Amino acid sequence: MDFDSAGVRLHYEVQGPEGGKPLVAVHGFASDYRLNWVGTRWQETLTTSGFQVIGVDCRGHGHSDKPHDEDAYAVDVMAGDVIRLLDHLDVASAGYLGYSMGARIGLEVVMSHPQRVGRAVLGGLGSAGALDSAREIARALLTGDPGDDPMAQTFYRFASARPTNDMRALAACIVGLTPDASPSRLAKIRTPILIVVGERDDIARGAPELVELIPTARLVTIAGRDHMSAVPAREFKEAALDFLTAE
Repeated sequence: MDFDSAGVRLHYEVQGPEGGKPLVAVHGFASDYRLNWVGTRWQETLTTSGFQVIGVDCRGHGHSDKPHDEDAYAVDVMAGDVIRLLDHLDVASAGYLGYSMGARIGLEVVMSHPQRVGRAVLGGLGSAGALDSAREIARALLTGDPGDDPMAQTFYRFASARPTNDMRALAACIVGLTPDASPSRLAKIRTPILIVVGERDDIARGAPELVELIPTARLVTIAGRDHMSAVPAREFKEAALDFLTAE
């Protein structure tokens, strides 16, 4: 299914029991809903636990429109896509599950629209990482040469493995998505947040420091996992379910 989000066509799907507890699932950079949340059996885990999962392909990704303008990917614009999807579905408030880019978007949703999210699970999120190398990643995507930057090499390999990816759109996205997570904004958060990172995740560096800045956040670290391998981890799913179903 598609809907119009401020002039950009976004693809989404709703899975799970009718009347189930709504949960928005937002994927990582250069991925899409099905790759991030279906193939890893997250959708199955959530729907069998009574959640109605609202999955979206972010702008620039999957089956959604792919603008080439960096301004189209500003963090408040992408957070607004989530809110407009909830409005489109007439959902007043939902849980939130985001990974990497989806976690950065989720943090902005919580700060800008706190009344729309009851609880948020943000995976693969730290205070540093991919955004430090945004320009290098964008250059790699546009030229096909990741050079010597390890972060650019990682993201180029992941993005180029999927022929449907639009490299110009992804380059615009990685540069345009600049979060505004100042300590003063983070300190005002009242939404319960669970941050989950792999022990070996270099892309989510600084997660403990980020958690210290958010009054309502706590951290779960998954032993032996890096940024990519943390997603399907059983420990991640168990921690998320425990948190999302807590009163």
